[in-house]
Amino acid sequence: MNLLSTKKKGASVAAFILIAALAAIGVNGAAASHTASVQVCALLPDTTTSVRYLLFDAPDLTKAFKNAGVTSSVLNAQGSTTTQISQGEQCITNGAKVILVDALDSGTGATIEANAAKAGVKTIDYDRLVLKGSASYYVSFNNVMKANGTYASHGVVAELNGAPTDNNATLFAQGYNSVLDPLYKSGQLTKGPNQSVTNWNNQVALTDFQGMLAKTGNKIDAVLAANDGIAGSVVSALKSAKLNPLPLTGQDATPGGAQYILAGWQSGTVYKPVPQEANAAAAVAIDVVKGIKVPVNGKTNNGVRQVPSVLLTPTWVTKKNISILFTSGFLKKSQVCVGEYKQYC
Repeated sequence: MNLLSTKKKGASVAAFILIAALAAIGVNGAAASHTASVQVCALLPDTTTSVRYLLFDAPDLTKAFKNAGVTSSVLNAQGSTTTQISQGEQCITNGAKVILVDALDSGTGATIEANAAKAGVKTIDYDRLVLKGSASYYVSFNNVMKANGTYASHGVVAELNGAPTDNNATLFAQGYNSVLDPLYKSGQLTKGPNQSVTNWNNQVALTDFQGMLAKTGNKIDAVLAANDGIAGSVVSALKSAKLNPLPLTGQDATPGGAQYILAGWQSGTVYKPVPQEANAAAAVAIDVVKGIKVPVNGKTNNGVRQVPSVLLTPTWVTKKNISILFTSGFLKKSQVCVGEYKQYC
């Protein structure tokens, strides 16, 4: 059963996923009394949940700081909360004036930010908001986005949400459930299995979805997957069970996600131009280092206060407009149009 028509699919699936973008902007930083070996640090979470951290965040941040003549260190915790906290402490020791924090979870982020505050170091929540943290600014994409659409009746929708420890995953769910819940309540759609994927782990997502198929006797008509990695796990499970493609969401516009869109296995992906986000965050950090006040375009509640923020706007990408990923330079055709997928380009 095809739950959504091709045209409707893009609108409704875009409604499912929420993306948050709040680019931090802001303000003074006290000059260190000694010469810092590193002026800005960026703490990234891992290299497994999304290829974005290797393909975009690390190189784009490094380039932006270099072009501004600001010394920097871009570090990746490789999924370890202990490592990320230790990296934050090392940044402080090395004299950083500001730290970008893309925290593995809010508890880890809050610890890093508290340590930084004690040392007089400014912090910026990057991509993920640290709940009850002490960051001066927040830079990300708008995670509560929804669209209008027309929906077929009685389809069973399964939900594979992001990590329960990631506030972005909470915001994504807030957005798509604001659209889906009334449809579930009216009986127009049927709510199927709903699972949060621990640590955004793709192997966990595969096991989770295989369990969903077994539980429902393969009677799932659409899947809301919180990112392309999770969507890829759904595709793997469908292929293994010799099932047909079904409406399937994604996020991050990864090469793998683009391939599945072209091949008809994935309906679309939420495109968040990471270079824009990285450059926005770098600009904030650079201004803080240089003591330049910068404007903000919003505020975000982190549970204890309103954090100055700037919203960046994502785009829902389907096979119809997938060329935007290539013309913008976000992806190269050589990354996508290879092997069995070359025939679709």
